[in-house]
Amino acid sequence: MSQTFFYLTLALYSFATLAYLAYIIRTTSGLGLWANRCALAGFTAHLLSTIHRFSSSGHLPITNMHESLSFFALCIVGAYLLFERKYKATILGAFIVPIALILVIYSSAFPTVIRDLNPALKSNWLGIHTIMAFVSYAMFTIAFGAAVAYLIQQYFLKKKRLGALFQKLPSLNTLDEISYRCLTIGFPLLTIAIISGAIWAEKAWGTYWSWDPKETWSLITWFIFAALLHSRLTTGWRGQRASLLTIAGFLIMLFTFIGVNLWLPGLHAYK
Repeated sequence: MSQTFFYLTLALYSFATLAYLAYIIRTTSGLGLWANRCALAGFTAHLLSTIHRFSSSGHLPITNMHESLSFFALCIVGAYLLFERKYKATILGAFIVPIALILVIYSSAFPTVIRDLNPALKSNWLGIHTIMAFVSYAMFTIAFGAAVAYLIQQYFLKKKRLGALFQKLPSLNTLDEISYRCLTIGFPLLTIAIISGAIWAEKAWGTYWSWDPKETWSLITWFIFAALLHSRLTTGWRGQRASLLTIAGFLIMLFTFIGVNLWLPGLHAYK
């Protein structure tokens, strides 16, 4: 049943991605509504797949690469749907939903067999640490999409190319606000994730911090977004500079999540 919902999710996210991308070049307003409905249906199927896997395994399904990539995509789409509803920014789906689709497709390349939970992971900290981390990552992904859209909209304004896409994109102020709002939500959650992870590490391995590759890169990610938030709050950083640093932070975060787990050996490595 979990796999059935998973492949339904894959199909619906694919339809949503195609609809969002088509909405970029076509003026049909119905495309945006259709894309939103496909994304919402895909999120529902994805949530059901996750719940079924949770009930089958007895633990939060985020303990291997397949589960983690899938859960990350779930958080991204869920967060995006909330922001789309609040800001009426349908076009942002063209920058965000494809990322979720790629993650789901990539997750299908890893074994989907449910395995027993590693003894080190049998802790109440599992849910606290990982959910905080994934939701913060989802917030940074939305911020990334808004930052890319900001740079595109800014380019159109500089070149005075006020075409159909310019009309569909939110204003620069709205895009900057979305990015900032995501940062103010994501950064505290990432901080909680790192602190709870340190407490969990002490209970599991006898030390709060061991400079494991995942810990090191998580700290690098934290410093980047801390610098961004500090600059926005104290020096009024916004616009192009903030967007570029948001994109850089997202790429570092993505490496921390995927690259470190796959390529750098350590206590957090899994496949």
